[in-house]
Amino acid sequence: MTGSRPVLIVDDDQTLGQMLVEQLQVDGEFHPVLVGSVAAASAALEQPDARFDAVILDVTLPDGDGRDFCADLRRGGARMPILILTGSDEEADVVRGLDAGANDYVAKPFRIAELLARLRAQLRIFENSEDAVFTVGPYTFRPSAKLLHEPVRNRRIRLTEKESAILKFLYRAGTRPVPRQVLLNEVWGYNAAVTTHTLETHIYRLRQKIEPDPANTTLLLTEGGGYRLNPEIAGG
Repeated sequence: MTGSRPVLIVDDDQTLGQMLVEQLQVDGEFHPVLVGSVAAASAALEQPDARFDAVILDVTLPDGDGRDFCADLRRGGARMPILILTGSDEEADVVRGLDAGANDYVAKPFRIAELLARLRAQLRIFENSEDAVFTVGPYTFRPSAKLLHEPVRNRRIRLTEKESAILKFLYRAGTRPVPRQVLLNEVWGYNAAVTTHTLETHIYRLRQKIEPDPANTTLLLTEGGGYRLNPEIAGG
């Protein structure tokens, strides 16, 4: 897991691709990876440690149609948001892209701010869907079910709503520490009656559930006046 959200960009237009990479990197929210063909995209997605939170996919690629590749990904079980880029906004093309399993269809030329807004919207929808499954250390995490599963020990851990919200927000932050006040506001809202002590209590209880040794934390770390997840911890 990197410090930013990994996004795979599949486009053989190097000028456009590099522009997208630069714009997605601006505030550190995303970690874009650019490839120029279906073959290269398949190779990137098939890496053993590959994790992409979303795919931005051009229709016209040198070795195939992006919509066909999108359909193949869906048949293979891929559930992450897929946004298709195309030079045509004809209704038939849009319908074909959506029928292939795309979450959104963006016609060129487009405003980068609009593309980013659509990407963020699709990520929010996905994170709250039944399909969302994230890897957190040795666990698979289903936010919608508030459930962690540890495959090696075949152990299931039930989370409270707040614990699940904390874990989801920390996951989205990658390796960046999240200040206590930021995490408090995100999970509880701007409620003056809720203090950082409340957050610390929930963090303590969450660690009791997920840390092999809660007295020696290795997964949910305290750092920089806040908390972060440790991407070095993996399932064995």
